[in-house]
Amino acid sequence: MKKFYFLLLIILFNSEVQASEKDKIIENLKNIKNIIFNFEQNINNEIEKGVCTIQYPKKIFCKYNSANQKILVSDGKLLAIKTLSSYYLYSLNQTPLEFILDKEFLIKRINNADQRIVDDKYINFSFTENQNEINLFFDNKNFNLIGWQTKDMYQNLSITFLNSIVKNQKLKKGIFQIPERG
Repeated sequence: MKKFYFLLLIILFNSEVQASEKDKIIENLKNIKNIIFNFEQNINNEIEKGVCTIQYPKKIFCKYNSANQKILVSDGKLLAIKTLSSYYLYSLNQTPLEFILDKEFLIKRINNADQRIVDDKYINFSFTENQNEINLFFDNKNFNLIGWQTKDMYQNLSITFLNSIVKNQKLKKGIFQIPERG
């Protein structure tokens, strides 16, 4: 009987620790208006680096460290990818970023998801939305979002790592404006 109570106590303690981590992640997300970070992105084994700014909800500006001067911008509705030689424009809701850039959506999904500890350093939440597989990774010490992995409806795998994260900064006006072609 003592073994039963001891096991029950361990299970309750473990679920409380998980709930507490999840609550801290949710509280951290609720307090974020914007984040600026360096990133490393691996899409189908092609690695790119740069700096991004996210403003919730659904706005992002990324400047890549590349010779072709690549930028990625979302104004909350459209997503533009522009280089020296190309220009692509998508509806944001056709991409996994539709969900990653929506903190209210993330909070709801995290609240209802099971968490997984990865390498004793990261807290992971996984879900599928509109044929997009999304894995979110949070630091288990400061509960910051530190990366995501997505697989879109075409099975393209994209892994993004965040570092040097700064929260709630004053942002330059017009940063999320969709760039002109050409």
